[in-house]
Amino acid sequence: MSDLTECPLARINTPDPEIEKALRAAKTIAIVGLSPNSERPSHDVAVYLRSAGYRIIPVNPAQPEILGEKCWPDLDSVPGPVDLVDIFLRPDRIPPVVDAAIRKGAKCVWMQLGIVHNDAARAARDAGLTVVMNRCTKIEHARLIAGTR
Repeated sequence: MSDLTECPLARINTPDPEIEKALRAAKTIAIVGLSPNSERPSHDVAVYLRSAGYRIIPVNPAQPEILGEKCWPDLDSVPGPVDLVDIFLRPDRIPPVVDAAIRKGAKCVWMQLGIVHNDAARAARDAGLTVVMNRCTKIEHARLIAGTR
């Protein structure tokens, strides 16, 4: 969906206290669609989140390694638990990632700025995950957590 004004869940997003709770609880963040290009937002966000103390797991089938970390081709391939799945993909590619996040036992699915998928969000919420859409993990962490330490 390209017109966010027509998206009710984009306007009725997860409240700040739930976002803060998800960010504080997360230790491991899988970044799906992480780019090796330092000019891309996903790269900048990953660098920031790692500097904030999170373990970053790159998920990008086209890369062997990003930021010195082994890349995984998809979320199902990532060994071990993942707390938060941060997604930098087009909306039409969101549902399989959300399905994988549910299978993986993630606690939160986060769709970055400009990314909204209502059906996938409902599926994730129905499975008990916190869902954030159309927001940036870096911006929200800086706003809700970094200033409070």
